[in-house]
Amino acid sequence: SPGLARPARALFGGGDAIPAPEDVAAPPAEAEVTPSGLASLVLSPGDGSSNPRSVDKVTVDYTGWTTDGKMFDSSITRGKKATFPLNAVIAGWTEGVALMSPGEKRRFWIPEEMAYKGMPGRPAGMLVFDVELFSIEKSLVPDVPEDVAAPPANADFTASGLASVVIEAGTGSEKPGPTTTVKVDYTGWTADGQMFDSSVARGEPISFGLNRVIKGWQEGVQLMVEGETRRLWIPANLAYGDSPPGGAPGGQLCFDVKLIAIEKGGFKLPGFGG
Repeated sequence: SPGLARPARALFGGGDAIPAPEDVAAPPAEAEVTPSGLASLVLSPGDGSSNPRSVDKVTVDYTGWTTDGKMFDSSITRGKKATFPLNAVIAGWTEGVALMSPGEKRRFWIPEEMAYKGMPGRPAGMLVFDVELFSIEKSLVPDVPEDVAAPPANADFTASGLASVVIEAGTGSEKPGPTTTVKVDYTGWTADGQMFDSSVARGEPISFGLNRVIKGWQEGVQLMVEGETRRLWIPANLAYGDSPPGGAPGGQLCFDVKLIAIEKGGFKLPGFGG
């Protein structure tokens, strides 16, 4: 796969070299250029149905050349499409393929700082790739909220400093009490956007008693009704503190919580873990 940690060779798996495109040396005037300097040109459009995220897996065919026209890699000559997570390859691929939809073929001119950055044994300089995107395998991992670092102006604040925004209104009327057992799906991020726990990614909603979790959860979930999804910004003093022991996330935490049901039963402590 392109950009993964292995040496580049003239050909991976043999076969005849695919001729370089006429514009291999530099992107043409009609190429799109992103703020990072990545240039691309749509060779044939896709279906426009969706674009992959960095955490999704994609299946592609591709060929790569250096700007002097030498091919250094091609899934086509190997006769086998490549499948990989988009965040496991060079930065130019991660950004570029995210612009594509299934069925699309696009040519990329990837600056060296978004490719191999002069690493020994890898192709040097700007690289040119023709990429055809066949399919996207969506990851269960949720996107990081744009407002993960701080609550927006429309957030509601409680006296304790807990902030929240309703993402999706619920259908129920009852709210849980301080000792109620609830069933939820949730994802938690630190203020810098690092996901540290997610029942959504595991595909397993969980049940727990509200008196067995961090104070920010105790307070925040009591604001909710069944079916509601709410984003919580929990100050450190209502979470695990600024520098907690044992690998717990520190500082202000952001959670997306969906209250699936108010129920009776066991509990499992949410907050961080596998």
